[in-house]
Amino acid sequence: MALNAFIFVALIVSLFPSFTLSRTLSGTHTVLNVLDSLQQAQAVLSFNPQTLKPLDQQQEEESLTYSNTSIFSVVLHSRDSLYKTSHKDYKNLVLSRLERDSARVDSLNTKLQFALHGVKKSDLKPMETELQPEDLSTPIISGTSQGSGEYFSRVGVGHPAKSFFMVLDTGSDINWLQCQPCSDCYQQSDPIFNPSSSSSYKPLSCASQQCSALDVSACRGGRCLYQVSYGDGSFTVGDFVTDTVSFGNSGSVDNVALGCGHDNEGLFVGAAGLLGLGGGSLSLTSQIKASSFSYCLVDRDSGKSSTLEFNSVPPGDSVTTSLLRNSKLDTFYYVRLSGMSVGGQALSIPSSLFAIDASGNGGIIVDSGTAITRLQTQAYNSLRDAFVKNTQHLPSASGVALFDTCYDLSSMRSVKVPTVSFQFGDGKSLSLPAKNYLIPVDSSGTFCFAFAPTSSSLSIIGNVQQQGTRVSFDLANSRVAFSSNKC
Repeated sequence: MALNAFIFVALIVSLFPSFTLSRTLSGTHTVLNVLDSLQQAQAVLSFNPQTLKPLDQQQEEESLTYSNTSIFSVVLHSRDSLYKTSHKDYKNLVLSRLERDSARVDSLNTKLQFALHGVKKSDLKPMETELQPEDLSTPIISGTSQGSGEYFSRVGVGHPAKSFFMVLDTGSDINWLQCQPCSDCYQQSDPIFNPSSSSSYKPLSCASQQCSALDVSACRGGRCLYQVSYGDGSFTVGDFVTDTVSFGNSGSVDNVALGCGHDNEGLFVGAAGLLGLGGGSLSLTSQIKASSFSYCLVDRDSGKSSTLEFNSVPPGDSVTTSLLRNSKLDTFYYVRLSGMSVGGQALSIPSSLFAIDASGNGGIIVDSGTAITRLQTQAYNSLRDAFVKNTQHLPSASGVALFDTCYDLSSMRSVKVPTVSFQFGDGKSLSLPAKNYLIPVDSSGTFCFAFAPTSSSLSIIGNVQQQGTRVSFDLANSRVAFSSNKC
């Protein structure tokens, strides 16, 4: 297969009727549809995955749709559409999401701090006293952190291909999935991958380039072992191998390096593993030599579908800015953000708060796995205070979890709120719809301002703020493009 083929990955992010949750009145204000937002929230609790067509049948239909083109397609779901939620009310579901999100942010910051403080790979290797020949799970230490994701693609692994749900993650580089024999594995929706069933499965040697590129590795019998640890204590450990990765029934990529995890614990319930789309050498994007990739993440509570694309051209009406890299860490995708505005008025935020300094601190990244945008405290306070000043007509409510600015909209069908916009370093502006920053946190009408402060120097544009926007990463030309309403 040509490595520069245009790979199209269909995303189905939930299965409920879609709604117009917000509309723009002018450049300064927008309207949030409160009633429809609450109806969507309630729909998540009553969702029954047994009403779906078999997943492999969905995948086959997607593939057949594009059988006469070079496009590859697979099905993708949100985390909450894999199983009927165990939460009895929407607030508990939101609190669970926010807890996962905090662990995710911690993991990204840990990964960055390891890089900035010059922790060497030799410092991250398992201690010899922990390495027992009979137990693959023993090379466990607190290594670099990459976190869990919220969006899952349906891809094939091996030859013949077996289909699995895999987390889609721009904050990770290493691809991995759970494998037999399973020393300790969490619950996933598909059977555990059996390497013996794949004729294209090949263990990597300790001397291989891929093994050398791992942050944490060990060697047993000449074969490479990998280990990835996460900020919340989750981890995956096993053999580092190559195998075929298939996109539906319409195409595949051979010899993709991935981890075959025999001991795995953590936040990945439902998914078989993870597809890394970061900027490192072991990511899927790097291994297939993609010149670009883009995605559009629709609201996880909506019924719309979208696409993940490799080597496609961004929409012509995109807001573009520079794609920046941190010399200390090649995984993250940084953007040149100069400021923000509320209600059309630019905020007094020093642009230095969003810049990467010489030591690798600071900057703001675009991340598919983080839900809520994190801003340095000074920037967040300026944003929040401006929003509160322009929403004095709305009744306030107590804060919820990491949200300190909430409103009681239970008696309203729709509300007018000031528009929040990102100002990029190229003089371009991206205005967000109201549903991307005023979100329900329960079923009774409490909505919160969906930004949060961070004491870390790293700021993150999360997926709630990206909803409904096609985000295109032009890797060849170091540009990032944002195009609204392109899902």
